Amino acid sequence: MQDGKKSNFPNSQLDKEKRMLSDYARYSNLAFKMIAVVLTAFFIGWQIDKWIHIGFPLFTLLFSVGAVIMIIILLIKEFSK
Repeated sequence: MQDGKKSNFPNSQLDKEKRMLSDYARYSNLAFKMIAVVLTAFFIGWQIDKWIHIGFPLFTLLFSVGAVIMIIILLIKEFSK
């Protein structure tokens, strides 16, 4: 018994469930970071393109590609832990 609570699962089962929840939270966090980076980069590039009036969405493209590169770097750092 831990803290007065009785568990129906053996310790290894509890550890496995905690690890699964921890992994889920970790990967969910990565997904939200990736979405935030891509949307922010796209929005900034789009606003610059609207301001400059080039006729071709150059900054939207550059910022989006830059965001993908940042995401790849972020994933490499996160998975190397």
